[in-house]
Amino acid sequence: MTSPTTNRPLSPHLLNYRWPLTVLCSGTHRITGVLLSIGTVLFVFWLGSAAYGPAAYDFASSLFGSPIGYLVLFGFTFAIYYHLCAGTRHLLWDVGKGFDLATCAWSNYAVIGAALFFTVVTWAAALVF
Repeated sequence: MTSPTTNRPLSPHLLNYRWPLTVLCSGTHRITGVLLSIGTVLFVFWLGSAAYGPAAYDFASSLFGSPIGYLVLFGFTFAIYYHLCAGTRHLLWDVGKGFDLATCAWSNYAVIGAALFFTVVTWAAALVF
């Protein structure tokens, strides 16, 4: 595509590029940080309902015990573990380790896999016990 006034090509839009997995993982790390802040507000709501009385606690428990509540809690659990694993990788990057392309590509999959593994294990343990 060229510009109508000059015969130079236009710069493609950002969404036309294929983002590397490292960029997606870095963005997800930031997004999970924001989601953890929102989840902390929900956690404080749950604690406050326990302090406010049995009726308020039953209401909060019914919200978190619903299918959507379980989905939110599952997502919050994943966000905790993903942010932990990605933060550990960033800590290693801060000391200069893991910057070569092979290690960086491997660590992307390791962070995603570890976060999924820890989330599933936590929920399996919570549902069994």
